[in-house]
Amino acid sequence: MILCNLPVLLAERRLRVADLVRTTDISKSTLHRIYNDQTTRIEFDTLSKLCEVLEVTPGDILKYVPEGHNEDL
Repeated sequence: MILCNLPVLLAERRLRVADLVRTTDISKSTLHRIYNDQTTRIEFDTLSKLCEVLEVTPGDILKYVPEGHNEDL
């Protein structure tokens, strides 16, 4: 399964979803879905914008954990 590390990245930077809404053209609803729902789909352009603003790579935002493993980010 793929897990999203966006909540951790925002916390480390003391940012909120609202800050990303202001600095990207990503909608609030899209960012909230990514932030709150581990099963949501992320478009490549959205992932690219998040990487640019947060100065990270896709691997910093998304993490692969094999099924059956209970590993936290």
